[in-house]
Amino acid sequence: MSFDDVKDDTREGEIVTFAAPTMTELRRSAETIRPVPEKRTARALVASVRERLDWTRLPGLRPRQEDTSSYGARIIRRIGFFVLLPTLVVGLYLFAFASNQYVAEAQFAVRGNVEPMENISLGQYTNLIQKHNSQDSFIVRDYINSQTLVEALEKSIGISKMFSRSEADFWARFDPTDPIEDLTKYWRKHVEAHIDSISGVIRLSVRAFTPEDALTIARAVVLRSEALINDISKRAQSDMVAQAEADAKVAQDRLRKAHLALQAFRNQWGVIDPIKSAEGTLTALTSLRKDKLKAENDLQVLRGSNLDERSRSIQTLVANIAAIDQQMKTLQDEMTSATAGAGGQNLTEALLQYEGLLVERTIAEKLEESAHTLLDRARVSASKQHIFLATFVPPVLPTDSLYPERGHTLLVAFFCFLVIWSSSALLLAGIRDQRM
Repeated sequence: MSFDDVKDDTREGEIVTFAAPTMTELRRSAETIRPVPEKRTARALVASVRERLDWTRLPGLRPRQEDTSSYGARIIRRIGFFVLLPTLVVGLYLFAFASNQYVAEAQFAVRGNVEPMENISLGQYTNLIQKHNSQDSFIVRDYINSQTLVEALEKSIGISKMFSRSEADFWARFDPTDPIEDLTKYWRKHVEAHIDSISGVIRLSVRAFTPEDALTIARAVVLRSEALINDISKRAQSDMVAQAEADAKVAQDRLRKAHLALQAFRNQWGVIDPIKSAEGTLTALTSLRKDKLKAENDLQVLRGSNLDERSRSIQTLVANIAAIDQQMKTLQDEMTSATAGAGGQNLTEALLQYEGLLVERTIAEKLEESAHTLLDRARVSASKQHIFLATFVPPVLPTDSLYPERGHTLLVAFFCFLVIWSSSALLLAGIRDQRM
């Protein structure tokens, strides 16, 4: 070994001896140095709180394991849990528990029967019996859905017992202890009445848990609807008859007053028929005029024969003519003078009053006759059924259940669950994207 080699070894030993305490001091210093803290944001704070509150870190629980399955497997698992499992529950109810429901249908229409009454019109009363098919059809439809019909059928056939039979399942069965309002809501779900807007035909559909109950309810609804239409018709007819009777009574009172006025006139004037009295007076005046003309002719002949004026014949004729003139003046005064007759009235005024009373009596007689004719026609018309329910498709006993529609309902349920799950998944994915 040369001197240079010994020298190099000595230097390396010195370096190692010096480096050992130096590394120890550096390590000690490095352990005492604190790292510079990062800026704490709200997101970091929330993440720290979530980590501390993680329920999987509680004692006795296994730590949460990350889902290492593929994305397709996770989608299938979620579809099975949120879509297929609820659909399976619905299918289990439909095919294992849901009871059969039988449907009884009927079709009918509100018809009118307005007949002409031998060319005699009832005037304003004719409108009381005119048919209004559209309005009457809606009246029947609303009556079928009303609580009034439900109460009537509950008293007559007991529909609450029919809807709560043992054949009904737990979901579709009606609780008979519920109030009438709940029964009405249940009724509207199982009894439907639709109106064809073109033909006005009412289509009735009744669902029940036995064929006999469906048929019984449908027949009862048809009978009650027909009774309603008959009641509406009877009310219109009774109003028509009552109005005709009132008009007949008014016409009769008017005729009675006209007769009383004639009687008072005759008592006042003391004549039965002023017209005939006037005709008799005119006849007497005509006869007197003829007698006067004859007497004047005879007087003219006597005077033409140069007979003395003081002769008995001429004096008789002159006195006869004067008497005739006096009689004619008296008769003329009775007809035209204001000082003649009872109460200072003349026969002309009496004739005027009498003719007015005769006109009033004639009008009253015509009105009374027309009113009684209308009353008779109204009574005959009221005895007929002008508005009636024409049932051309009567309800029959169903043989096969139409509800529930199991296949259709199952498909609808599957589609609804799928839409709900997909919408929820899209909403959650959008929220996660906003957090990133």
